[in-house]
Amino acid sequence: MLLCFMGSIDRFRETVPLAELEREGRVQTSVDGRALALFHHEGEIRVVDNRCPHMGFPLSEGSVEDGVLTCHWHHARFELSCGDTFDPWADDVQTFPVEIRDGSVYVDPHPEPDEPPAEHWMRRLEDGLEQNLRLVVAKSAIGLADAGVSSDAVVERGVRFGSRYRESGWGPGLTILAAMRNVLPDLADDDRKRALYQGLVHVAGDCADAPPRFDQEPFDTEDVSFERLKAWFRENIKVRDADGAERVLRTAIANGADDAHLAEMLVAAATDHRYLNTGHTLDFVNKACEVLDHVGWDHGDAVLPSLIEGMATATRAEERSSWRQPVDLAAMVSETFADLDSLVESGAGTEWSPPASFTETLLSDDPEIVVAALEDAIREGASVEALAREVAFAAGTRVAQFATVNEFSDWNTVHHTFTYANAVHQLARRTGARELYRGVFDAAINVYLDRFLNTPPAPLPRPASSTETDLSVHLDELLDSFDVEGEVDEAGRRAAHYLDCGGDVSLLRERLAESLLREDAGFHTYQALEAGFTQAELRDSPEEVRTLLVAVARYLSAHFPTRREREQTFTIAARLHRGEKIHEEGQ
Repeated sequence: MLLCFMGSIDRFRETVPLAELEREGRVQTSVDGRALALFHHEGEIRVVDNRCPHMGFPLSEGSVEDGVLTCHWHHARFELSCGDTFDPWADDVQTFPVEIRDGSVYVDPHPEPDEPPAEHWMRRLEDGLEQNLRLVVAKSAIGLADAGVSSDAVVERGVRFGSRYRESGWGPGLTILAAMRNVLPDLADDDRKRALYQGLVHVAGDCADAPPRFDQEPFDTEDVSFERLKAWFRENIKVRDADGAERVLRTAIANGADDAHLAEMLVAAATDHRYLNTGHTLDFVNKACEVLDHVGWDHGDAVLPSLIEGMATATRAEERSSWRQPVDLAAMVSETFADLDSLVESGAGTEWSPPASFTETLLSDDPEIVVAALEDAIREGASVEALAREVAFAAGTRVAQFATVNEFSDWNTVHHTFTYANAVHQLARRTGARELYRGVFDAAINVYLDRFLNTPPAPLPRPASSTETDLSVHLDELLDSFDVEGEVDEAGRRAAHYLDCGGDVSLLRERLAESLLREDAGFHTYQALEAGFTQAELRDSPEEVRTLLVAVARYLSAHFPTRREREQTFTIAARLHRGEKIHEEGQ
């Protein structure tokens, strides 16, 4: 029954006799479903949530001395009167107002929060990122989602943090966060929280112990054309002058260059040299552009300059022996690039369709045949987007047919080509910049160089009977195969047969992503899933979709299972958020 007190609804509830609390020093109780710990200390009554905000251990079993409450599980310490923690990894503990009436202790179990949940969890996310606190990041990702904060607002905070607090700029963590944002529509609700958590954890890890990045200023002029700025930018990247390149890029942003022009400037410089940093450089450019599509290009001045250090310092494939011996591939494509304008002009006004055997041609073991086929396609009107699409599929086929007799590290080789080709394709859909034809050739040359990893090619799974009715068996056995090391071919077969029997592509994608998010996956594994999903989404051919998702399943299987430490942390955070106990025997 609610009591009236001083003319208003009484929010306070009777808990324990004051004499009992004074005698015992502490009492634990539950009021309106809230577990409370009451302390009599230094003549004062203090009440806190009995669950330690770190990992839920009962604070009533802790100790109090000199106004400090210490949890005995992980030794988190709290200022008893206000609940603030000495230890940022622990979070503050909730305190509750107290009144003494007629010899009893009354507590308000539902006080007004000091700050709205969205503000609290965004602040805690900053703490987690700054101090690389995995559990804090997990709690924040869950809390922000449940507080109704949009995924893009969370991603924005992570991207701005990662762009600022890593001197070397854009790296794997930001790429993972951008990739996970891209696949959010494929995920179940809880896995969307996991995806953001995984991305944010990797951002925090990349920035841990790294110095921040300091900005260069734009030129104080609006009189320089975009074409001149673009030329200056390319020249500065060519001579590895990151500071000069940043000033030029910031000037283009300050002068109002739109997203297509900024992407054009970046991809021109990133394709002036061959296959920078085994493809990562252009993939980073693509991911930065994609994440700005989500969080807004008004953040471009905070995000895009983080790409420049990596562009200026990247290794260049024409400096590697594999591009020079026994065939001088760099010289071969340079001859094509010198004639690129005339090739494009020859195809102006015509529309190109890939021949039926085009994928097989791109998979040829003769680089001259590959280069000639690409040149012919441009003469016949192939746009950079259309040509990049075909090369991306050929690169995905290499992954789908990777022979497991190769060294394990060679998964990275075919993977790099595929994610690079995907980046070229996505950027071509954004800008259509002529310079991206060079990226198409770079990707195709790497498809050629990867030929030995398909020697012999692992056969694509044979088609399954479409009369099977229990499709869930294939999905269940697919997930089971990820629990066993080395089940690469079985994983590919289960994914293929699920589709052969009429399975829902979207459900297969959801289950593949679910499998990824429970693992301690590495950088490349996130990339592989997102690139495969992106390419499959753009295909009308069921056969191409099948090949690409087989590639994803096989790649994931090759890298699973792991210890799943990050999933354990997320599970703890989720159970704490739901108010569950995690410390009791049998849990």
